[in-house]
Amino acid sequence: MGPVAIIECPQEIPCDACVAACPSHAISKTNINSLPRIDFDKCTGCSLCLLACPGLAIFVVDLSPTNGKAYVTVPYEFLPVPKRGDKVALLDRAGSEIGVGEVVKVVMSRDRTYAITLEVDYDKAMSVRAFKISSRR
Repeated sequence: MGPVAIIECPQEIPCDACVAACPSHAISKTNINSLPRIDFDKCTGCSLCLLACPGLAIFVVDLSPTNGKAYVTVPYEFLPVPKRGDKVALLDRAGSEIGVGEVVKVVMSRDRTYAITLEVDYDKAMSVRAFKISSRR
């Protein structure tokens, strides 16, 4: 299947940054205040919407099977920025630790929001929404 964006926008607010950022026109809204909808057949999982979202409410999940692992890309705006290969504590929507993942990719946008791609256990991919750095080197 490949990577796709998952939008968890909780409020109807006047924002359409994700719609404007999507090069494949996979994200739509009925009006400026409505919640965004994604057409998974059009989504390429490019992460541009994730980096554009001011509410940090978009994640990219890749469930392509690889040895029981999946990839989850989350927005990140804290310091220190993790590095590829770092082990991190995985957090769910409530902020509870649900496992350990590994940073596999770090991308920075112009506004300093990072897209951090984590390798996670396949069965946790739809629950991981953040992470915390357990300890520094």
